[in-house]
Amino acid sequence: MKFRQFGIIALTLLALTGAAAAGAADEAAQTSTSLQAPCCFENPRFTGTCEVTPGPEESCGGILAYLNNPNSVGKNYCGNTKVRGGWTQVACEDDAAARVSCESPGNAG
Repeated sequence: MKFRQFGIIALTLLALTGAAAAGAADEAAQTSTSLQAPCCFENPRFTGTCEVTPGPEESCGGILAYLNNPNSVGKNYCGNTKVRGGWTQVACEDDAAARVSCESPGNAG
């Protein structure tokens, strides 16, 4: 009788673990498909074009405001540049060699 109870408990734990893993995979797939299009920015004091892919709670306007705020710190946009002010949003071009690509900082700040 004890062996049967152990088997039921083990199967229940396996089922719960599998369900949790499936839920995590669904969430990861949903997150990757909800990525926004990249935003591109230029500044006369910055070489090239900076490309940033906004995170789930970010927008191109918010990133531009951050880059133009002289007191902003903590995010690693545009190669972690310290250049503040003078940024403008531009159309992203296909010439990837001229851009500095930065993913959203996520947990960096």
